Amino acid sequence: MTTATHTAPLPTTLRIGVARGVLEVKQFFRERDAVIFTFTLPAFILLMLGFIFNEPLDGYPGVTVSQIFAASMIAYGILSTAFLNIGVGIATDREDGTLKRLHGTPATAGTYLIGKIILVLVTTAAEVVLLLGVGVAFFDLKLPQDAGRWVTFGWLFVLSVVACTLLGVAASSVARSAKSAAAVLNLPVIGLQFVSGIFVDIASLPDAMVKVASIFPVKWMGQGFRSVFLPDELAAQEVAGQWEHGRIALVLGAWCVVGLVLALATFRWTDRRTR
Repeated sequence: MTTATHTAPLPTTLRIGVARGVLEVKQFFRERDAVIFTFTLPAFILLMLGFIFNEPLDGYPGVTVSQIFAASMIAYGILSTAFLNIGVGIATDREDGTLKRLHGTPATAGTYLIGKIILVLVTTAAEVVLLLGVGVAFFDLKLPQDAGRWVTFGWLFVLSVVACTLLGVAASSVARSAKSAAAVLNLPVIGLQFVSGIFVDIASLPDAMVKVASIFPVKWMGQGFRSVFLPDELAAQEVAGQWEHGRIALVLGAWCVVGLVLALATFRWTDRRTR
């Protein structure tokens, strides 16, 4: 009589990546101070800007400037979580030896990136829910009733998260240490909010700034989320006078590819000072 033997399936990049992502999420939510700071900062900025500029938008009855901020700030929430927090987190993992220890396991750079993307998808989804809650509760932001707008939100959210996460992974190699990572990465984050029309009306910016902002994903992220949560007539307030969904998808998709190439090319398991 023979006994059948079952061989466990070999680990795959996706399986290990998902397992890594689950672990990343658990570790993140165990750090209460990081959780509070990550979730409250974009919402706090929205509250401050919203109350300061809570006035009707000229020529658009029923629309306030604070509602525009509420829609635009989703882009900042994603950038802050996906780019800044991931970039700083990877720099810290590299400096304290976490990545070096992972390198001795079946984990690859690809599985590590999948884990980070899963972490960002979960945390940014919670961040967006909080921002929308603030917008609805304090500034009368209207949630879409049209399923098509939620479809737009879905692909826009995924492309934004993937692009910003991969760019955050690549940017983590720019900082010389974990301590300097926050300062180094905050500079482009803050700068892009202003030139991309997140903190200010993009139509009021100089053409040179708008052209620079159009190169980067944040401008298109903000424009896309405004198209989801604001009336269609508000498209006239955009630089091109329309929402440009096709171009938004093209630009964000291109940045996903660029981010992946940069992330894989610059990713390091160990701190450069230990070599």
